[in-house]
Amino acid sequence: SKDFYDLFEIVIQLGAILAVIVLFFHKLNPFAPSKSKVEKKQTWDLWFKVIAAIIPSGVVGVLLDDWMDAHLHNGIVVSIALIVYGIAFILVERNNQAKHLKTVEDVHAIDYKTALLIGAFQCLSLVPGTSRSGSTILGAILLGVGRSAGAEFSFFMAIPTMLGASAIKLLKFFLDTGFGMSGQELSVLLVGMVVSFIISLLVIKGLMEYVRKHSFSAFGVYRIVLGAVVLLYFLFLN
Repeated sequence: SKDFYDLFEIVIQLGAILAVIVLFFHKLNPFAPSKSKVEKKQTWDLWFKVIAAIIPSGVVGVLLDDWMDAHLHNGIVVSIALIVYGIAFILVERNNQAKHLKTVEDVHAIDYKTALLIGAFQCLSLVPGTSRSGSTILGAILLGVGRSAGAEFSFFMAIPTMLGASAIKLLKFFLDTGFGMSGQELSVLLVGMVVSFIISLLVIKGLMEYVRKHSFSAFGVYRIVLGAVVLLYFLFLN
């Protein structure tokens, strides 16, 4: 059903969130016995910054979720968002390379003001095709955060963001369908989450290695090409 498909699109990302937790467990765990008191405090501070960062998108998402679903979930909007943010990535990277700007390279060094502003950029991801990680990483770079630290912070923000989004979608689904999910639907959902977890384990590790040595310009080109293909499809072939 359409209700289940809308749920599936969001909730399978819990698999990706679990992959983030597994890969960064030590950095995210404030109770690790191997950490000193200072390191444990740093970890708690990081979590508080992450929570602060998701507040803007949380408020906007709750207020505009239904409106976004009704008016912006279409191929034209997605293709335009892909192209616009692809161009943005290329321009931002060229600007940084030209000016050799000093950046924050440690995720713990991100302050609360910067975290909140990165969270404001996450609001842009409510527009389909924008990409939550894309908007937050782009925002982090614009605010003077290095690629690696920006990517890490974006992944950490995804944990409470996607848990909240999944909870909202689950609640809507159960309210609309009378708290009913068939065995087949549950199986499909679980398979999607497992596949999401496995793929994310591989992709996140690869991405972090990539961004330490390369810019995001290649992702910008990819988004522009994909956006053009999607736009042509919905204009002429659909």
